[in-house]
Amino acid sequence: MMTGQCLCGGIHYEYAGRLGPIALCHCSQCRRAQGSAFAANSPVQKVHFRVTRGDELVKEFESRPGKYRAFCRECGSPLYSRVDAIPGILRLRVGTLDGPVNQSPAYHVYVGSKADWYTITDDLPQYEKTERTNDPH
Repeated sequence: MMTGQCLCGGIHYEYAGRLGPIALCHCSQCRRAQGSAFAANSPVQKVHFRVTRGDELVKEFESRPGKYRAFCRECGSPLYSRVDAIPGILRLRVGTLDGPVNQSPAYHVYVGSKADWYTITDDLPQYEKTERTNDPH
């Protein structure tokens, strides 16, 4: 069982499944939503994800038709995203997890739109967009 929370601690959640591969997403929406060069996201099974405190603080924003980004309405911490086309999957923001994750990033996606001020210096695979057609980005 993994646990996580937002910055202000108003929202707490549990995840009882396994994390999927951690993607470092460089698309402009993730950069804006994170306020950083990229977002660290992992696909997770929605059925194993549960908000245990502060459900009323979870706000979803439709960033494009059918794609929703969830965050804390109090502190603004991003929590996950989801798309209507893949209803059973959430893209969990790995930085909100408590404790050790025990998993390294697997790849970079949307490097074609990465921030011009950031240089990728690791040896992880890089994809211009995404590596699979069912990516719920």
